[in-house]
Amino acid sequence: MLISRYLTKTNYDSYKDFNDNCRIYTPYNFNFAFDVVDTLANFYPNKKAIIWCDDNENNKIFTFYDISKKSNKAANFFKDIGIKKGDVVMLILRRHYEYWICTVALHKLGALIIPATHLLTYRDLLYRVKIAKVKVIVALANTRICNTVNEVKNNQLSELKFTISVDGHINNWIDYSKEVNKYSDIFNRPTGEESTNINDNFLLYFTSGTTGMPKMVCHNFSYPLGHIITAKFWQQLNANSLHLTVADTGWAKASWGKIYGQWLCEACVFVYDYEKFNSKKLLAKIVKYNVTSFCAPPTIYRYLIKEDLSKYNLSKLKYVVTAGEPLNPEVFYKFKQNTGLEIKEGFGQTESVVCIATFPWMIVKPGSIGKPSAGWELDIIDEKNHPCHVGEAGRLIIKTSKNNPVGLFSGYYNNRNNLQQLNSKFYDTGDIVYKDKDGYFWFVARADDIIKSSGYRIGPFEVENAIMEHPCVLECAVTGVPDNDRGQIVKASIVLSAGYYPSPKLTKNIQDHVKKITAPYKYPRLIEFVRELPKTVSGKIKRNIIIEGTKTKKYYEY
Repeated sequence: MLISRYLTKTNYDSYKDFNDNCRIYTPYNFNFAFDVVDTLANFYPNKKAIIWCDDNENNKIFTFYDISKKSNKAANFFKDIGIKKGDVVMLILRRHYEYWICTVALHKLGALIIPATHLLTYRDLLYRVKIAKVKVIVALANTRICNTVNEVKNNQLSELKFTISVDGHINNWIDYSKEVNKYSDIFNRPTGEESTNINDNFLLYFTSGTTGMPKMVCHNFSYPLGHIITAKFWQQLNANSLHLTVADTGWAKASWGKIYGQWLCEACVFVYDYEKFNSKKLLAKIVKYNVTSFCAPPTIYRYLIKEDLSKYNLSKLKYVVTAGEPLNPEVFYKFKQNTGLEIKEGFGQTESVVCIATFPWMIVKPGSIGKPSAGWELDIIDEKNHPCHVGEAGRLIIKTSKNNPVGLFSGYYNNRNNLQQLNSKFYDTGDIVYKDKDGYFWFVARADDIIKSSGYRIGPFEVENAIMEHPCVLECAVTGVPDNDRGQIVKASIVLSAGYYPSPKLTKNIQDHVKKITAPYKYPRLIEFVRELPKTVSGKIKRNIIIEGTKTKKYYEY
């Protein structure tokens, strides 16, 4: 078993055994492309690596041998146009299968990749290309983003040398699909200065930018090994698994669930390349292809529980997890009632792998994000950096004084492409959490989202949980609104489920409902019914836009 090369041991009897004894080895010259993909291609050439399908009944299967040989062709192509170790390449490929091939190829070269979403605007893309000094953009042809890339090219940026189209031809772009097949499927591992080690820069991710301009998060070549915890011990994958994570390749969630840890576990990745999310179609694909493990953000689960799940044979589905935002207990209970499966929550950031989760040896506490991952030393501190007591909310930190946990980012890049090193003592996640007497962690809010009303500190997630239990609510976001008497009052922006309509009576009904579930001072004194919530391109709620109120009301008014 490949994964045994990188673990103290692969099986554990309890969470204590896992936490005390699980450690990841990080060989100095580890390179995911050669040491995982090519190794599996040699050991199990016919083993499936990807099952890909779309909404038009197209489907493709790629073995590890296929990925190895095709990535060799791509590596030779990229090398021929001048890509070398340390060059920055942006991939905007949605869920197209060439993403996996290009990614592995660029890892072989030691290039620094930026996975990006096709939803970027001109301003978004220009900012990223300039600050990261992107040399090449590889984009899926015949999509809106190609026009945006052309607009950016008109700025005549000196760093941007090439634009490459995949699965289609665009004027003045290199046609990847046409050119790559001209190259050899043999690519030798670089030596000397062109070889890589675990301290070299591996990939850049831009943060969601919910409160300001996105930051560049840099991971090194040890990053895939950190996702052993994500895939093996949280998602519970093995060589017989077919795993689906619902995510665009432009976001870190794809690295969590669509490539690194999954292939280290020798699992097959299922890719559903849909045009627009549809819960019925997603369920049909899960059934048709016998998906065994599933990961999606809570938003997806909220849509799934609105369907009649009894119509779908989900007997092959054995394990389900969630991350990306807090999971409302109401969603947990309804999904379990309909499927018998308990959703295991996990927590992490673009800056990390899964660092807190509900692992298989643990009893699920709905609403809790779980306990720390093995190898991660976490603490909760107050405003004076003192440790918090049990039940006391504070800032979640990751201790780095002894060593950085495997999978924690190297630092942020600044405008000069210099890496800002982490604090030598700890990394402050910016999240407010508390720990209960059993050692379970509970998410409260981002530090910037805490509402201070009449001397009380109110976490929006607790109020959102209470609101979500009302049958009329599809989605909601809780924020603070300035108030002369109380400092702030609680405001709820609510998207109604089908068949419900705004009214003063419904407003009072929701307020009374919240008062019964949580402390009365936490109820939303202001409720606004909206057609949709303003979100980042990654789907996270932009609370700062809601807070701006009337200036941005056009984005969410009912």
